[in-house]
Amino acid sequence: MNVFNQLSIWLSFQLSIIFLIGIPVTLFFWSIKKRNKAVNKLLSIYWKISLLFFISLLLLIGNYNYALVITNISTLLMTISVWFWNDINDELKEYNFSYSLTTMTKVWRWSLTFISLNFLNQSLQNFSCFSFINSTKCEIWLQPSSNLYIIIKNLFNFFFGANFTQPIAKFLGLFSLLIYILGLIQWSIIKLPKNGRNSCFAENGRN
Repeated sequence: MNVFNQLSIWLSFQLSIIFLIGIPVTLFFWSIKKRNKAVNKLLSIYWKISLLFFISLLLLIGNYNYALVITNISTLLMTISVWFWNDINDELKEYNFSYSLTTMTKVWRWSLTFISLNFLNQSLQNFSCFSFINSTKCEIWLQPSSNLYIIIKNLFNFFFGANFTQPIAKFLGLFSLLIYILGLIQWSIIKLPKNGRNSCFAENGRN
C-alpha cells in the first residue's frame, strides 16, 4: 500500500469522526435548543442507524474479517437515513438560506454523502480487506480502531477492574450486530409498510 493511499485512508477516518459524530452531535443539540422537530427527528433517526458504525468499530478492534464490509454498510445506511424521509425533506425546503440550522443540516447531508462514497471508494481499492482484514496490507484500516481499543481497555479496567480483550470486543460486536439486524428486520416488516417514507415528525404539531 503506497504512502498516498495510506494518507487518504487516514484522512477518511479523521473526516469520519468530524462528519459522522462531531457535527451530528452539534446539530442535534442545536435542534433541541431551536425546537426544530424536523431536524431533531432526522438526527434521532440518524443516531439509531449510526449504531452500526460503532458496532463495526468493535468488530475492527476484534479483528473480525468482515468488519470493513460492515463499516461500509453502516456509512451507506447513515447516508440513506438522512435523505430517505419525504416529510423531512419537504420541511427543510421551506427554510431559506438565512436559517442557519437547516442550512447547516443540508450542508452536512451532502458532506456525509461525499464522505460515505469516498470511504467506499477507498475500501474498494483494497478489496481483499473486505474478507481478510488481518492481512499485512490492511493494517492501516485497523489503526483507528487500535487507538479506540486502548481507550476502551483503560476505561474498562478503571470502571470494572477487568481486562477488555480483542475476543471480548469481537463477541460484543457480533452480539450487537445480531440485535441490530433483528431490529432492522422488525422495522422493515412492521413500520416501513405502515409509514413508508414518512418520519411522522409532525405528529405532535409542526415546529
